Amino acid sequence: MSYFVYILECSDETLYTGITKDVQKRLDEHNNSHKGAKYTKTRRPVKLLYKESSADRSSASKREYEIKKLTREKKLQLIGKTSL
Repeated sequence: MSYFVYILECSDETLYTGITKDVQKRLDEHNNSHKGAKYTKTRRPVKLLYKESSADRSSASKREYEIKKLTREKKLQLIGKTSL
């Protein structure tokens, strides 16, 4: 089963990066559940800006780490936006 790396935009316009097997389920958890990340709980609602597929959890985790190291501007370039 494939994993996905995703980027969310929070209500305060910050960006959050994570990994999951089911993007829609995870987005719902971020917006409506106690299972959402602590970071996004106080920044709801969040919306999905970007996702990419990875073959397995290990490669998804490595890609997530790479994306998290990027500057905000580089993340916006990745998702095809110049500003929010």
